[in-house]
Amino acid sequence: MKQHKQPEKASVQGLPSTRRTLAMGAGGLLLTLTPLILLYGQPFWVNILIYTYLFAGLAVSWNIIAGFGGQFSLGHGVFFAVGAYVTARLYMAWDISPWLGILPAMAVCALIGPMIFWPTFRLKGSFFAIATLAFNEVGMVCANYFESLTGGPRGLQIPFKPGLGNMIFTNPVHYALLMFAFMAICIIAAVLIRRSRLGYYLLAVREDEDAARACGIDVSSVKLRGTAISAALTAVGGGLFAMYVRTIDPPSLFSLADIGFKFALLTLIGGIGTISGPVIGAFLIIPIESWLRATLGGGLPGMHLVILGFLMLLAALFMRKGVVHAIETAWKRWQHRKGQP
Repeated sequence: MKQHKQPEKASVQGLPSTRRTLAMGAGGLLLTLTPLILLYGQPFWVNILIYTYLFAGLAVSWNIIAGFGGQFSLGHGVFFAVGAYVTARLYMAWDISPWLGILPAMAVCALIGPMIFWPTFRLKGSFFAIATLAFNEVGMVCANYFESLTGGPRGLQIPFKPGLGNMIFTNPVHYALLMFAFMAICIIAAVLIRRSRLGYYLLAVREDEDAARACGIDVSSVKLRGTAISAALTAVGGGLFAMYVRTIDPPSLFSLADIGFKFALLTLIGGIGTISGPVIGAFLIIPIESWLRATLGGGLPGMHLVILGFLMLLAALFMRKGVVHAIETAWKRWQHRKGQP
């Protein structure tokens, strides 16, 4: 009797199998590590890669609640700042290693994130975004006021004591590897959440809250859990940032242009709601922004923002759903034409 070959088992709703997902993820991470290998020994570009890896991880963290859950937050700068302040203060006051200090920072943000976002979850769309934006401004006021904790407007100066236990290195490549590991952990967390029950619940809430509630999903609980995970991962990025720059103050941590809006911007450019979109957005925007600032900042201050804004305008006009969706659309069209006689 003729036996038919069984097709490869696929996951629910068309997601690729676990083996294929792991292979694609490993290949993608190896591809993002290639620039560091090629640019080894060039401090300027290594510094750019450090920020690229960092903001790629932060954008992936933001995408968990905004892209998967549809809660377009503009207040994640608060979690970034809390992570930086808690990690730095524990290290400076009690000599607690940042490797351990990041854990309380994660716990604090996982607690305060749902607490401060819960009153705004009844709002939708732009109203929710504006409400969360207010949290960023409140956080900046509090950081300036509580000088005993944050150093006030002067900020905190972390002493330079190189060592693995202090998370302070003389070679910037070590920071690049650290930020790369952070980005990899965020991507793995996003993949696991996307394939979990919580991930499907977040997608259901994003598409239609009323329909999700009618299906028996506890919408408030899903939003709170997604916010807690996203806030905790963002706090890790803030702690790593603090130990890298070693000088933190309210303007550098609560800046809307450099921190608050950038999470959303990178994700929107790359493709919101996707796994690879935030990473692609970071690798496109951060190097261009840094290079333009270094090149044009001296003679034409602010010109890099004009050029960057023009590039983003083009992306918004011709790639409304992000780079990932544009690539997928082009690939499907090519496959369609290839299949035609």
